[in-house]
Amino acid sequence: MSYIKNRLNYLFNSTKGLILVAIAMIAIETALFSMLSGPMAEMGVRDVVVRALGIDLVHAEREGRIIILYHSIAMAVVAIEVTIVTGLLHMRSAYKMAIRALVTTGYLMSMIFGMVFAYWGHSWPLHGLYIAGLTLVFFSGVLLVIALWPWSPEVRQMDPDHARTRGGVDLERLAFFATALTTVISSMFGAIAGSYYGNGFTTFMAENVVRLPHKSVLQYAIIGHLHIMLALIAIMLTLIIGRWLDFKGILQKIAMPLMILGTIILNLGVWGVVTPWQPAAHMIIYVGATPAMLAALMLVIYTWDKLIREGTAGIEKPTAGQKLRALLRDPLKFGPLWQMVFMNFTVSGLGILMAVRLDEIFRLWPAREERIELTGHWHVLAAIIATIILLYYGDVIGLKGKLRKLYGWTIIVASDLAFAAVTVFEMKRLFVSEATQQPLVNTITLLMDVGLGTLLVVLAMVMVWRLLDLFKQQGRWTAEVEEELVTEVKA
Repeated sequence: MSYIKNRLNYLFNSTKGLILVAIAMIAIETALFSMLSGPMAEMGVRDVVVRALGIDLVHAEREGRIIILYHSIAMAVVAIEVTIVTGLLHMRSAYKMAIRALVTTGYLMSMIFGMVFAYWGHSWPLHGLYIAGLTLVFFSGVLLVIALWPWSPEVRQMDPDHARTRGGVDLERLAFFATALTTVISSMFGAIAGSYYGNGFTTFMAENVVRLPHKSVLQYAIIGHLHIMLALIAIMLTLIIGRWLDFKGILQKIAMPLMILGTIILNLGVWGVVTPWQPAAHMIIYVGATPAMLAALMLVIYTWDKLIREGTAGIEKPTAGQKLRALLRDPLKFGPLWQMVFMNFTVSGLGILMAVRLDEIFRLWPAREERIELTGHWHVLAAIIATIILLYYGDVIGLKGKLRKLYGWTIIVASDLAFAAVTVFEMKRLFVSEATQQPLVNTITLLMDVGLGTLLVVLAMVMVWRLLDLFKQQGRWTAEVEEELVTEVKA
């Protein structure tokens, strides 16, 4: 009995165990339901999987299935970030335990019951449990906002190297608080629209309505919900990486107010899409995104400079090559920041280009091409977030030596190869005609498959390794439990 109890205690009570469970659930869901994708259908894999598992695929219900799939994965990612935040920041143990219990139960309920409802017939009690899971995740967010309250005397920032007010309010904690609070509010955009099902609202995919001249308030709400939730997940992850890498000094003191300001303005712009000020909402969004992106840039500059200085500490006058080797020597600390930089070439930059030249270029394309660009834009951002989490996880479980380098560089190179190929595929109409595109499409599709396939193989190997480790009496998991107990006692 203790054999099972000890392992369940690790998986559902420790920070690393909870992250592992969530990553494993995402990996299983991604591996299984990627078998139903278009490329798999062309190879005949989808039909085999559908028949073998008894999956019920009705074409008219495709949008509903995909939306539940997206929400299931998103809830697990949110749970990972919430778990990390409760481990990194000081809060009362009662709040920490309640938040983790609610978010873990919630995402597991939404993922399991939601996917069974969506893909194996429609038992409506399962849909009710799916909604209940989303509700638990929402209330875990409410508790997290309370637990992160930055004006409490017990969490005052006394270190002069960190951003703070004259009264000692920790601006980094305030940034976490602002992000958590606006995430809870913005999640209600989707919930309110969903509450109108059957009463003026039906399921739709955002990329299918972008060219409609008139959209309803509920459609605008869903489009805003989609954009802001993904942006807030990225902002929270940026704050997590900064906390993990001990972001401090003058750049952190400039970055934290910018991040807070950017987060608030960005949310106000998105909320404005359902108001009479909708025409000005996009301009407000751009204004909010700029300081947030500048804050992320300062984190990149600080961390890369730190890695270079640490790697060349014994060299009096390091050369450019030595500085570069120092920067690249640890892929798990270099990688998350590089992915943020790379994102500007594959997501942010393209999004800005599309917004400013929408009528002059993109609206002249066939609607299918614009849909491809929009879908790729959202998916690449979500996938970059996933790779940063995997790189962070590799460090917190203590990968070292050649295994650390192999794990880190494989994730970076494979994912960036795939994302670059997706970017070329999105924008191909800028430099190749439809009549002559096939050789290019064949090449970039192959590169996408190789990159994403390699990434999934690495993830599968890590999951199998961790599963086998759980069967060991004195595996790595026991050391991780002991480390966390020591950390909590010191705190």
